[in-house]
Amino acid sequence: MAHGLMRLDGEIAIVTGAGRGLGAEIARALAGAGAAVAVTARQLGSAMAIADQIKSASGKAAAVSCDVANAGSIAAAVAATKDEFGAPTILVNNAGVIQPLGPLHAADDEAIAANIEINLLGPAMMAQAVLPAMEAAGRGTIVNISSGAAQKAIPGWGAYCVAKAGLAMLGRVLAAEHEANGIRVFGFAPGIVDTGMQADIRAAGIGPTATLTPDDLAHPREPAAAVVFLCTQGSTPFAGDEVDVRDPAFRAAAGLAATPA
Repeated sequence: MAHGLMRLDGEIAIVTGAGRGLGAEIARALAGAGAAVAVTARQLGSAMAIADQIKSASGKAAAVSCDVANAGSIAAAVAATKDEFGAPTILVNNAGVIQPLGPLHAADDEAIAANIEINLLGPAMMAQAVLPAMEAAGRGTIVNISSGAAQKAIPGWGAYCVAKAGLAMLGRVLAAEHEANGIRVFGFAPGIVDTGMQADIRAAGIGPTATLTPDDLAHPREPAAAVVFLCTQGSTPFAGDEVDVRDPAFRAAAGLAATPA
């Protein structure tokens, strides 16, 4: 677990794709550390369920509808967050999809485009929407949920690999452009986590994790704790690049157990 003294009181976070899985666990962890959290999802009902859980545990949260593939929806979500809590100081770009699965040459063009819109363009537009206020405040944290697929070509996961590789470079560019203004940007690979995406992979039977069972997968609680650490000043030495939850140096700095859960 992360260090118990990691606090985010006064921080205002937006977490995309937070209606379930890793995004929901990240939202709960940020709120548990004291941040006010905009729980965003395409389906408002799922966001409301997570926000209600947080509030029932005495945390600060609001459910916000947000489709990261739609610029108007993003603008409305950021405006709603500002109305509820103030300008966001933390953005966690978690929303993502794995489809289409299968050989890239055989994939539907619209499915490829949708993957890139959600996994790459969505985080870029989210960053565009929050950066002006972060620039004005002279501080902010952006965490892009990455993947080993950003670094390695995986047959059958072509669109996802391409989008995640682009997301890794997006993070590096944003860091280079904004670090002088107190804004820290991280790419964070959470490991192989028990989420709906892994269920989709198992159902398709495509890729290196397709044969793993839920018992083989990590609980999202640990990477969520790592995201809390990334949102504290103690993580600054890792800013500007891709961070992997399995890296021993990172685990030690974040106060995680030496061996991944």
